[in-house]
Amino acid sequence: MASRRGAFALVAALCLLELARRGLAEEPAVPAMFVFGDSTVDVGNNNFLANCKANCKANYPRYGVDYPFQSPTGRFSNGYNLADQLAQKLGFDKSPPPYLSLPDVTIISQMSKGINFASGGSGLIDSTGWKVCTEVFNMSAQVQSFTSAVQKMGNGTADLISRSLIFINTGSNDLFEYTDFPSNTTRNDTEFLQSLVASYKGHLKDLYGAGARKFSVVSPSLVGCCPSQRAVAHDTNDLDFHGCSRAANGLSRQLYPMLGSMLRGLAADLPGMHYSLGDSVGMAELVLNGTVLPGANFTVLDRPCCGGGVGGCNGTAPLCLDRGSYLFWDNFHPTAAASNVFARELFFDPGAFVHPMNVHELAELRP
Repeated sequence: MASRRGAFALVAALCLLELARRGLAEEPAVPAMFVFGDSTVDVGNNNFLANCKANCKANYPRYGVDYPFQSPTGRFSNGYNLADQLAQKLGFDKSPPPYLSLPDVTIISQMSKGINFASGGSGLIDSTGWKVCTEVFNMSAQVQSFTSAVQKMGNGTADLISRSLIFINTGSNDLFEYTDFPSNTTRNDTEFLQSLVASYKGHLKDLYGAGARKFSVVSPSLVGCCPSQRAVAHDTNDLDFHGCSRAANGLSRQLYPMLGSMLRGLAADLPGMHYSLGDSVGMAELVLNGTVLPGANFTVLDRPCCGGGVGGCNGTAPLCLDRGSYLFWDNFHPTAAASNVFARELFFDPGAFVHPMNVHELAELRP
């Protein structure tokens, strides 16, 4: 535990050095950033899905209360989300725009800067999200939209795509649905997780086939510790020592090493592929164990800032005043403060939570 606390202190020092260096830099660390995944990194794609339910959108107050102009943009956060904050550490102003917001005639030109394809409610399995949201922009559609755009860009794009960052945060919704909607048949957790890894591998190979070479992958966090899952666990007496869902967290803990093994194998098989895998489980456990992190002091770990755990987050929901002390913004998503801590670790971590390199090191590689 002491070594991990020391790693956080080192990260804070590296962060200050990098901010000073970035202040003199004219260009971001990569030419473009492409984002794939779920609501933790969605910046508004679900706003453009006509049949997507309101509970799978975040384009209304109090979402965005700390975003510039208090705008509810579709980010499932009080402010900037994980995609934004990692983009800022790379030297961009924020996440690239949502794909579904772009007119067709602008997509090719925007590809030179980056696009966000992520959709709240989606998962690694294409059917994930449809029970809850009615409509999502699933991972297969996200990846296909990217590969199609690359093809339309024509010759001379290989260097741009190979030097750009592919950022992926997905899988949590698959775990939610597996635990929330148990089937009538006997379940095999190992087979389920293997199916997620196989799906992940297929998407990565498709992205690689389109020319991508730098992948930042984030494992699902301890999904059982979301306020929504804590309530379910309490009702079913399925509690772990954090007061979280034992079953859901067990799946998260099993999935992380499986993803690591898959990525190592892919990198060995695919020439020029490089990756950074963030251990969200390890990062979350440190916070839940009460470790005070540099630049953060999360004192409320089990309740959301918006709504307080009673009902959802909307324009009439009660709102906490000190959002920097809350780990969760709503029943599922982290606060902007929590996202900032995780983005900082992904970018600067010296090896405690991010392997085999951090995103800063990944961005600096030249294909």
